[in-house]
Amino acid sequence: MIASLRPQLVWLLLFFAWPSLAIAQDASEAAEAPAPPAQKEVTLQLWHAYQGKELEALREAASTYKAQTGVSIQLIDIPFGAFEKKLETAIPRNNGPDLFISAQGNLGKWLKLNLMEAGTPSSAQRTVALESLHENEKTWGYPLALKTLLLFFDPELVDSPPTTTDALIAQAKNLTDNKRYGLAYQAGTPFFHATWMHGFGAEAIGPEGAQLDTPEHIAAYAFTQRLAHTEGILPKRPTGQLITQLYNDKRAAFVISGPWFTSGIKRPVRVSPLPIISDNGQPAKPYLSVETVFVADKNSDPQSAHAFADWLSGPEGAQIRQDLGQQAVSALDVTPSQDPIIQAVLAQSEKAVPLPTDPDISNVWRAQEKALEALVSGTSSPEKTAKNAAFFHSIYSRSAPKPANPLPYWILMVGVLGAFGVWLRRRLKDAELRQAVKRHKSDYLWVFPAGIAMLILVALPFVMGAAVSLYAHDGGEWTFVGLSHFWEILTAKETGFFSTMSFWYTLFITLLWTVTNLILHVSIGIGLALLLREPWIRMRGFWRALLILPWAIPNYITALIWKTMFHVQYGAVNALLGMGGDPVELDWFGSFSTAFAANLITNTWLGFPFMMVVTLGALQAIPRELEEAAEVDGASWWTRFRHVVWPLLKPALLPAIILGSVWTFNMFNVIYLVSNGGPMGSTEILISDAYQWAFSGGNYYGYAAAYAVLIFVVLLIYSRFANRIAGRRML
Repeated sequence: MIASLRPQLVWLLLFFAWPSLAIAQDASEAAEAPAPPAQKEVTLQLWHAYQGKELEALREAASTYKAQTGVSIQLIDIPFGAFEKKLETAIPRNNGPDLFISAQGNLGKWLKLNLMEAGTPSSAQRTVALESLHENEKTWGYPLALKTLLLFFDPELVDSPPTTTDALIAQAKNLTDNKRYGLAYQAGTPFFHATWMHGFGAEAIGPEGAQLDTPEHIAAYAFTQRLAHTEGILPKRPTGQLITQLYNDKRAAFVISGPWFTSGIKRPVRVSPLPIISDNGQPAKPYLSVETVFVADKNSDPQSAHAFADWLSGPEGAQIRQDLGQQAVSALDVTPSQDPIIQAVLAQSEKAVPLPTDPDISNVWRAQEKALEALVSGTSSPEKTAKNAAFFHSIYSRSAPKPANPLPYWILMVGVLGAFGVWLRRRLKDAELRQAVKRHKSDYLWVFPAGIAMLILVALPFVMGAAVSLYAHDGGEWTFVGLSHFWEILTAKETGFFSTMSFWYTLFITLLWTVTNLILHVSIGIGLALLLREPWIRMRGFWRALLILPWAIPNYITALIWKTMFHVQYGAVNALLGMGGDPVELDWFGSFSTAFAANLITNTWLGFPFMMVVTLGALQAIPRELEEAAEVDGASWWTRFRHVVWPLLKPALLPAIILGSVWTFNMFNVIYLVSNGGPMGSTEILISDAYQWAFSGGNYYGYAAAYAVLIFVVLLIYSRFANRIAGRRML
């Protein structure tokens, strides 16, 4: 019976067990099947130059966005001074960020370089913000906040802010004494000068381009001169850091600055819009910058980058930035802030002029900055300042040389390479040369790595730089112009031979700089070495270690220290000159002679220890008996030095002098950091001038490369001359 029912029981068991078997099979297949790919974690890199509360707000916004979407925002802090160059270098080479925050002033130049993608802000924004970012029928970027200059004042000294410039000057004069300045702002900076420039009806760039010598410009320069020099109410050569310190020390009653000023303030401060200009009844009109988050070209994730930029610009991101960062946000759908600074920014923005986006604006600012330098120091008139600004701008904004036919240059290069090949072939056929190579083949193997390193690190960059000198760069485009840059430089075609912007003037200053430094380095170094070798000097080891410190400290740190010491009002040098008498306020950077002297003193302090160390080492090999014998014969100190010490010292010192001359010839740090080539470029040397052409404004890389080639030629000629003097190969 059971046997006969066995098939039916099997089917019955299968019927009830089937669901369980199916579930087990699905589980087994699921275990064997590969897991679905996890969602890719998105990380966006954002470059910015924020500090203080703005940085805290940006961090909070990035954290909030990650909590909502899972997208991480990596914040990279880039110094403000290096921000522009890093972007223009990194993005075209795929090394840049996904997003970056900047004002709209460089929009025109960055569009030519293709550094960004067009944006489509989805939330309501202030009209001025959107118009400032509108170019070529597209909106480039997502506006974040408005920034402009305001009038800050000390509530302990000022009851109510002035409404006119005459009232401002009157109050500032009443509050100015030996310990306090009535007004403080960076009068020599074009960004600040624009406040009065616009108020007097002038423009940086008009419909017909830049015209910097109009009557309106002259009137604005006259007003700036009145504030900065004539009235005596401003500190001389103030920096942003100095103004902040003056206010914190209760030594500045009024300050013209932007909302960033409050980040370093530790005292009560009040704010108001800028006053009406009494001369014409027009409001002061500072620049209006629109802080914008741009989506970089060649970013890693366009969809995510645009989404975050839109969110940061929109109501939620704007509310965080307004409440925590105290920004005057451009988004309209936010709860209005009661912060007085934000309210002042919004009120002033209605009378401000948006930053121009024309690529030529960098040339305008560079020209104005050079011209204003002499104006605020009192060495130039408004009319001359306008003339200088127009002249400098004409040089910086001149058109590139015409394209040249590269065929003759290719023929010349092939001819040179062919001649070199013929010469090399003849040399290799020389039996004596081949035998010499065979004898020293092991020696060549030892120097082979060094030769490769020299080829890669020295020869190849030089060849590339020389090749760049044959091209003109404009908006990321390179055009072959042949030797046109060399022709312009050597003929002083645009500048004139006696202009401070002429190659020949700069070469003269470079030679003067090199010779005067060498005379001081060698004379001081030898004098100290002769003194320190005397046995009657106590603690000689201590003095040697102390005197070598200037050489041991990095020269850029030394240059910055000396620049501070030469400040006209707060520098240690003027304080020492005024000890025991009336205070001395010598403006070291106000004229060529004093600026050159400041550079010279700084570099002398840097350079004499090297000559002292070399001389001390050489003196150890000179027997004192020779000098003693000469002294017994009645020789004076000078005679002993001239006929005994110097002939034995010269072989060791001459190479140091030659090397020191080359180092001094190219001493970029001191010139750039101490005087910055001022006033009006009169203390530039060739290497610093080449840097200015390449990286300060117009990015004239080909022109700067031609300068570098000419510097090489000058030093090559000098090396041949130095080798002949030394009687052996030194350079």
